[in-house]
Amino acid sequence: MPKAVVCRELGPPERLQLENFASVPLQPGQVRVAIRAAGINFPDILMAAGEYQLKPPLPFTPGSEAAGDVVEVNAASGVAVGDKVIVKMRFGAYCDETVATPSQLVPVPSTFDYAEGATFLAAHGTAYHALIDRGQIKPGEVLLVHGAGGGVGLAAVEIGKLLGATVIAAASSEEKLAIAKARGADHLVLYAREPFRDAVKRLTDGRGADVVFDPVGGEVFENSMRCINWGARILVVGFTGGIGLARTNLLMIKGASVLGVRAGEAVRKDPALGEVRFKALSEWAEAGRVRPNISHRLPLEDYAKAMRLLIERKAIGRVALLTRP
Repeated sequence: MPKAVVCRELGPPERLQLENFASVPLQPGQVRVAIRAAGINFPDILMAAGEYQLKPPLPFTPGSEAAGDVVEVNAASGVAVGDKVIVKMRFGAYCDETVATPSQLVPVPSTFDYAEGATFLAAHGTAYHALIDRGQIKPGEVLLVHGAGGGVGLAAVEIGKLLGATVIAAASSEEKLAIAKARGADHLVLYAREPFRDAVKRLTDGRGADVVFDPVGGEVFENSMRCINWGARILVVGFTGGIGLARTNLLMIKGASVLGVRAGEAVRKDPALGEVRFKALSEWAEAGRVRPNISHRLPLEDYAKAMRLLIERKAIGRVALLTRP
């Protein structure tokens, strides 16, 4: 029988359970996908704890992205048995079998394995939406990426460099910064070595960053307003470090903007955005210009350990759950 990680009680990852479930017959227009890998994202952890904006009714299976093979099709167009696909969900990915519709499926880039396919769209899609749709970054601008050792941070480093920005990567360890440098970062800032606001001013001859990519929040967000250039765009991508407060006087003085980033919701509001985004990302992936950095690949039964890697900031880039050999 197929297995799934199930949340029956809100709380930490250790409260989740790995359970068997019965396969359901396909309805017309549906396909069955044998999941080979699922990506771990921080919203999965928040959702399981009841702290995310989306609160599925209990019980539910966490996980918003997976990759696998189409194994059954019932009157669904544009997809065939044997297709290697990425499955896009709001939740439900931590399993080894799922039922989906063709609109949820896109091809895995030919240069990727299943784990890379399962850890691609959430992080790189968020970075794309943040830098292009929201931040409208231009070649030659200075991009400050916080949490540059995380999945979405590394994606922002890659895409920012690809778009012609000068990238300043800030992270909590030398090991994370080394990966960021390998992905294209021009300058590296270790949080513990020097206040990043001072480092940014030093590296930009006092001008500051034009775009700030911030998945951290809290004091990082607040201090970012003190190292920005005129007309800067501060991209609020997440709040793993807490909720930050915007000082309106600093924003006014710099003519700056604070922009919320919700890549998934943007596509739900305007599906055309998703088509453009995926086309660009898939072309970059096929050309070898972007690729997820997966620091840990763990079996499905180690879901709690995998989620803890994100909570404890031990992952570099992405963490993948593998469901099949």
